[in-house]
Amino acid sequence: MREYDLSDARWRKSTYSNGDGGNCLEVTDGVPGVIPVRDSKVADGPVIVVGSAAWAEFVRSVA
Repeated sequence: MREYDLSDARWRKSTYSNGDGGNCLEVTDGVPGVIPVRDSKVADGPVIVVGSAAWAEFVRSVA
């Protein structure tokens, strides 16, 4: 299993997110070939790392 250094990651929420602390995902860019994803309510919690192609397909399917 590969580990990624995300200590300097700049996380961002969807523009569809509201500010009331609801269910939200955050993603960060700049990690070649993958998209790290985390729960915005648990910033120090686990991160799921999704392949770029799979993430692109996910985004297309929910758009």
